[in-house]
Amino acid sequence: MLKTLELKVADYMSPKPLVVKDDFNFIDAIEIMADEEIGNLVVEKRHKPIGILTERQILEHLSKYEKILSIGLDEIKLCPFAVIGLDTRVIDAAHLMIKKKTRLLVFDNKKLVGIITATDMVRAFRRTGANPDLTKVLSTKLYAVNYDDTILAASRLMHKKRIGSVIVLKNKKPCGIFTERDLLVNVLSNDVETHNFVGGYCTMPLVTAGLGIKGGDASKVMSKNKIKRLVLTKAKKIHAIVTARDIVEAFTMSFSNEG
Repeated sequence: MLKTLELKVADYMSPKPLVVKDDFNFIDAIEIMADEEIGNLVVEKRHKPIGILTERQILEHLSKYEKILSIGLDEIKLCPFAVIGLDTRVIDAAHLMIKKKTRLLVFDNKKLVGIITATDMVRAFRRTGANPDLTKVLSTKLYAVNYDDTILAASRLMHKKRIGSVIVLKNKKPCGIFTERDLLVNVLSNDVETHNFVGGYCTMPLVTAGLGIKGGDASKVMSKNKIKRLVLTKAKKIHAIVTARDIVEAFTMSFSNEG
């Protein structure tokens, strides 16, 4: 197994991120993100990155305007980013991501060569065999919508609470989860009307794990099911949720100098 300090960004980043110009159409950008199943699209101006279009910006736009407007990306408030190098240690990149609450672009000299996400970092940290406790990073504040609530209502709740997902209830019982990715892939890319029932476009069935699961084990469940959020149960009832970013934070908190 590798030591944490041996993990370099170059070995775990997602290379050659997709880049579009700042006057690129917002609707077309969403289509690219949905087709490629990515949550980050780099936006450049005069051949230099100026920001990142993320699922969160798309959610905010929909919540405000109730539909996706045909406008250029230069009219969208993009997500800022921090710059790191190929030789940056993954642990240092993780600390930067958590501290700045930002996305990370990887440059080789002045050339954009990659992006490293929370999912990439978790994959790296798993190589160390570490399995940190999640108690201090998970969130016990969960929000839910009913199956027959509208997609727009669910999106607005997520925007208001600044969260990336809501639990979907059917007959008062959890049946699925609606995420920013579901909004992108299941709804917007298919021109689905946002007054439709959110339950028809959520991720089902709801994947859960027991409260007390460790970070490494939780990441394996998430990887197997291709999800970025894992709902945790206590006494067979939903109790908390943990995200890929939370797991990165747990790894950084548990890290000690391995020499």
